[in-house]
Amino acid sequence: MRIAVGGACGRMGQAVLRLAREAGIEVAAAIDTAEAPGVVRALEAKVDVLVDFSSPAGTMARLEECLRTGTPLVIGTTGFSPEQRARIAEASRRIPVLLSANMSRGMNVLFRWVPELVRMLGEGYDLDLVETHHRFKKDAPSGSAKTLAERIEAASGRRANLHAIRSGDVVGEHRVLLGAQGESIEIIHRAGSREIFARGALEAARWLAGAPPGLYSMLDVVAGSNP
Repeated sequence: MRIAVGGACGRMGQAVLRLAREAGIEVAAAIDTAEAPGVVRALEAKVDVLVDFSSPAGTMARLEECLRTGTPLVIGTTGFSPEQRARIAEASRRIPVLLSANMSRGMNVLFRWVPELVRMLGEGYDLDLVETHHRFKKDAPSGSAKTLAERIEAASGRRANLHAIRSGDVVGEHRVLLGAQGESIEIIHRAGSREIFARGALEAARWLAGAPPGLYSMLDVVAGSNP
């Protein structure tokens, strides 16, 4: 598999590059706006998959390049506007696009099952989502917390209280708190390193390569469904 990496100079981009090379995956292009050896500004030719962890503006530029070259796109960036999300959905009618707020397999299992748990417990339980990330993370609440809250509301009709904490160098922690008279349930997902997201993104890239046009998520990968 030949991939390109968008946001190659960032923390996540560097993790993807390192794990790809360790796995013997050819990196055809490292893309970023920063000046660095071996880094280019744009995707010039088709590759099997482009993996992007950059910024909303950077992702939208990569999206247009993927449309031009016919390259499948894995998006790990968060913080898109409604208009940008609409453009991504529109583009997915021409190329395969996998968009996920969190590339961790464990977190996506929570996306799948926590909404059902909340639905089963019902209105008698207070519902809070607390997410903690490093001080440099720009969007708050995180894309993962928003995704979980949206899926809970779709499944149960309930809105969660969202709390965002920015502290130190925390890679990522998401806590679901369900409290009732006499008992409580707490579910915690902690990311110990960025490698879990990079590893998940590469798993998504393998899954997406050769897929038909469409808008996919990491839930499709975790579920093991065929693209």
